[in-house]
Amino acid sequence: MRNALKFTSVLATAGIALSLAACGSSGSSGSSDPNAPLTVVASPTPHGQILKYVKDNLAEKAGLKLTIKEVTDYVTPNTAVQDGSADANYFQHVPYLEDFNKKHGTQIVSVEAVHLEPLGVYSKKVKAIGDLKDGATVGLPNDATNEGRALKLLADNNVITLKAGVGTAATPQDITGNPKNLKWKELEAAQLPRSIDDLDAAVINGNYALDAGLKPAGDSLILEKAEGNPYANILAVKQGKENDPRVKKLAELLHSAEVKKYIDDTFKGSVIPAF
Repeated sequence: MRNALKFTSVLATAGIALSLAACGSSGSSGSSDPNAPLTVVASPTPHGQILKYVKDNLAEKAGLKLTIKEVTDYVTPNTAVQDGSADANYFQHVPYLEDFNKKHGTQIVSVEAVHLEPLGVYSKKVKAIGDLKDGATVGLPNDATNEGRALKLLADNNVITLKAGVGTAATPQDITGNPKNLKWKELEAAQLPRSIDDLDAAVINGNYALDAGLKPAGDSLILEKAEGNPYANILAVKQGKENDPRVKKLAELLHSAEVKKYIDDTFKGSVIPAF
């Protein structure tokens, strides 16, 4: 079953890649022509929703043609920007971007921070983090930056303790105190909401929580705070395209009062403007 799921995921990603490549071949991507559509790859929620709001309400008046391509994985958006089949992406935070660039040799850079999706702990079996039983299994995102972020969230809420100074680079091997003898299940971030019934709790990224119908502000057992948080989600491009007038125009629209109000009114604290 795992192999079948992996195969399905590969087919889906391949299909998206072909679609993006087709866009590139038509001249709508990888171009700095101020009159060409700007193709942005985004996670569906909330990134795609926010971009659709911009497209439907602000872009035309600003003279921006916007094409939105939604994907559900954390790899395709950066590879598409790197190879020129998309102009920009909107799905990640800077620590993830830096780790991705280091591991894959890409040259993607941040343009602007737009919003924060607080990471949260969710459970179908307990109502409070303190109710987890001895030996309970907790799901963690398996990519380096989000796993460290998840462990830091647990440490900040006195569930575990971590080696001094490890911060968001933490892995389960850096846990120095685990009073409830919690066990860890490392899964791809997108799989955690689908696996929550088989776990005692899971640490889930905000966009995947929203996709699964969870309300971070109300359903989480514990939730990240916005103050001093480095994990704001960003608009990103390949290095050298930061001054593309279409990119600068989109960044301006994403920082508008209208978008701030849309985020506040739509997500009610589950997504927080970072400007």
